[in-house]
Parts: sequence; C-alpha cells; structure tokens
Amino acid sequence: MKEYANASKGKITFKAFTTLDIVLMAMLAAANAVMTVYLSPLNMALNGLGGPIATSTVTGLYMIYGLLACYIIRKPGTAVITYGIGAVVQAFMGSAYGIASCFVAAACYMVVAEAIFAFFRYRKWSFPVMLLAGGALVPIWFFFAARMFGYMKWGTDILLIALAVRILSGMVLCGLLSKLIGDALARSGLLRRYAVKRGVEG
Repeated sequence: MKEYANASKGKITFKAFTTLDIVLMAMLAAANAVMTVYLSPLNMALNGLGGPIATSTVTGLYMIYGLLACYIIRKPGTAVITYGIGAVVQAFMGSAYGIASCFVAAACYMVVAEAIFAFFRYRKWSFPVMLLAGGALVPIWFFFAARMFGYMKWGTDILLIALAVRILSGMVLCGLLSKLIGDALARSGLLRRYAVKRGVEG
C-alpha cells in the first residue's frame, strides 16, 4: 500500500487502509452495537443498586471497540473510522440513550484517541500508553453527557466521584483490556497481517 507521509524517524507515517483493516473495524463496531444492547439493562440494574457511581463502573466497555482497533491496526485515522462506523450502526439499531448521543460520544472518543496516539507518533503501544488512552477518552464525553442526560442534578461531589470511577473504568475495561485482548489474539495467530502481530513478536 502507498505511503502518504514522510517515514523518517520522529514523523507520523500515513498508510492506506487495507480491506482487512476496514473489515476488522466494521466487525468491532458491529460487535459493540450488539454489546451495547445488552449493556443497557445492566446499566439500569446498576443504577438501581448504586446510582450514577455504580453505572460508571462499566463505562470502559462502551469505548473498547475503537481502542482495540487502534491497538491492532496502528494506523492514523483508525479511531475516526471505527468510532464513526460504530455511531452509525448504533443509530440504525436504536439506542436507549438517543441517536445524538451515539454521534457526540463517537466524536469525543475519536478526537481524543487520535490525539493520544499521534502524540506518541503511533509507535508506542505499551501498558502505560493504553491505560492513558483508555482513561483520557472519558472526560470530554462526560462533559457533554452531563448536560445531555441531566447529570448536573447529581451535585458536584457525586459528579466528581462518578468521573473518577469512569476514568478508572476507561483505563481498565478499555485501555488495559484492549491490550490484553489484542496481544492474546496476536499470539493466537489470528492477526498475522496486522501491525499488532509485529509488535508482540518484537
């Protein structure tokens, strides 16, 4: 595939996406849409048990598909495409949180993910980097969600605790889990044609 940018040291290298890349991104986005359907009743149950703080514990699962795609493919633009597809699929399937939330959340996730990995030139995929990325996906969307879903009524203390729990959930259930799943799949031989395989072997 043709490269579109300077590949010298310290520069971000842009590569065209392969058919396999697109298929993987679409599959992860579709899987996320299905998973979201089942997460909705879980969220309701958690809300009944522990309110907004309890529901915040599963936040990372809503974001994992895009970060996992980034970890496996390791090309600029992966988060934009994967989260974009995810928003469209969720909108068509229907969302308990409304169509607008699908696209606003996706926009927040894709911008932050691309910024984090661009900072590291799409070359560093260690546990600390993935934990940072998973946690960083949370705050901007939380800001918009607080206004879209009436979180402001919770009060400042509850908001701050919920934000902290969501960031921790993002780090563990999104960042950490993405790396663990990606590495496991790479070692299994299922991702032989993806960049993650070279990273694991290296």
